[in-house]
Amino acid sequence: MEDNKLIHIDHATFAYDNNVALQDVTLTIYDHDFLGVIGPNGGGKTTLVKLILGIMQPQQGSVTYYDVDGRPAQSIPIGYLPQYTTFDFRFPITVEEVVKAGMLAGKSMTYRFTAKDRQRAQEMLQLMELDTLAHRPIGELSGGQRQRVLMARALATQPRLLVLDEPSTYIDRDSENQMYSMLKTLNKQCAIVLVSHDMGAVIQTVRNIACVNGTVHYHPATEPADHWFEHEIGCPLELVAHGHVPHRVLSEH
Repeated sequence: MEDNKLIHIDHATFAYDNNVALQDVTLTIYDHDFLGVIGPNGGGKTTLVKLILGIMQPQQGSVTYYDVDGRPAQSIPIGYLPQYTTFDFRFPITVEEVVKAGMLAGKSMTYRFTAKDRQRAQEMLQLMELDTLAHRPIGELSGGQRQRVLMARALATQPRLLVLDEPSTYIDRDSENQMYSMLKTLNKQCAIVLVSHDMGAVIQTVRNIACVNGTVHYHPATEPADHWFEHEIGCPLELVAHGHVPHRVLSEH
């Protein structure tokens, strides 16, 4: 892992109408980090993502971004793939047009794509192995292909951090395995935060883990996560890895 910080959350607390969602959270994300975020439903994973994205500000504590020179900055380029997209796949738009739409943030309604924009879109489609489908309507693609298109859109702005919220939703196991393999390649270009309920897949993929349940417990090298589940939410869990297929074994509780 690089030593340069991307984001530092310092003793942050956030509440919705006096209901505390996250309390006293301290977490640092570094250049080329690959952080898995896990935890129970309602534990605060979505709130943590919103703090990282800058959508919300903590009532206490702070969130600091850092530029490429390691100096505090107002923001950094972040690509985001949400768990649920409101995108209408029946809309007559091509794969390439969807990817280029990722470059429109902060642009005027009359903005016209440049040759550089089109080249960037093609590069992202090649990276996602979708360049041969560039002119296909997105509604004709499979679930796994659509997810890769949306990932290409998130990468189109050359983010320093890619945030993926439950990216395996709506895709089959083969597509999921292909996606995780691609994420390892993408991690050479940018840091990744992966939010997932699938602890087995996360442990096989990420470098570090943040366990979220009202606060955040950071586990480098992913090892203590199973103990955290039993301690924090009373759920005894054992991970037994058979080759590349993780199994979850729950005792009665």
